[in-house]
Amino acid sequence: MAAAAERILREMRKAIVGQDELLEMLLVALLAGGHVLLEGVPGTAKTLAVRAFARACNVSFARIQFTPDLMPSDILGTSVFDTPASSFTFKPGPIFAGLVLADEVNRTPPKTQAALLEAMEERQVTVDGVSHRLPEPFMVCATQNPIEYEGTYPLPEAQLDRFLAKVLVGYPDAEQEAEILARWQAGFRATDLDTAGGRPVVDGTEIARLRAQVERVEAGPQVRQYIVAIARAGRGSRRLLLGPSPRAAIALMLAARALAAVRGRGFVTPDDVKELARPVLRHRILVRPESEIEGFTADSVLESVLDSVEVPR
Repeated sequence: MAAAAERILREMRKAIVGQDELLEMLLVALLAGGHVLLEGVPGTAKTLAVRAFARACNVSFARIQFTPDLMPSDILGTSVFDTPASSFTFKPGPIFAGLVLADEVNRTPPKTQAALLEAMEERQVTVDGVSHRLPEPFMVCATQNPIEYEGTYPLPEAQLDRFLAKVLVGYPDAEQEAEILARWQAGFRATDLDTAGGRPVVDGTEIARLRAQVERVEAGPQVRQYIVAIARAGRGSRRLLLGPSPRAAIALMLAARALAAVRGRGFVTPDDVKELARPVLRHRILVRPESEIEGFTADSVLESVLDSVEVPR
């Protein structure tokens, strides 16, 4: 398991410099059967990371550019009348791919955003009353820009809750940025992954096998109690208007099991849980407006929640 994970990460690093949390969380989400929301300013390799990930995993890839005039049928597909057969035939949309990049997902109206809900949760879409199963594996990676909120439609809490993790993609450090420039001077181009030398290292069959291994990772009673204690402490925080739900606690356990497997362990440690608490919970809580005025953020509140909960030994 750890060897397969390292092969995937190594291929992704041929195209991506730094961003270790982003690369690892993409892999964790895939193995846990979840989806990822990537938030960062333009030019921080969000799209490139997802494309490199799709290539390394050898799954079909589709990129959907979300715009204000995008319709649900543009994502899900539509029924087309077949004249010779005198019947309607379903024409699948771009959602029918193994890895779907929903680029700038907050640029499209709620009606179109909601078209993703059934696909992300049920792994199927319903068009004209007929349900169509999505391929396996299936994963949505959505991106959004934390600035330029004019003309955007923030994702509602119900849809945010469908994402296993929200990763904040920041700028690289000076050494990493110098390496990026060196790679570009040597001929690498983000629009052509062949220039990075990346190649597929797993396929859908092996991904299914790896997921089965994750199912065997043990989260012991003390670790489960630790997750419950974090969720309940969050609900009791006076800084939060909305605390982590039971679904958030389940997501934290699933992600921790996948992370433990990626790192070559058959059991979850409290450190796994603590490391994943911010990416898994930051988009599932609401900070009170008065606390935001005082300078508190979702991450800073989660930090105080984690400090208040005793770590099992």
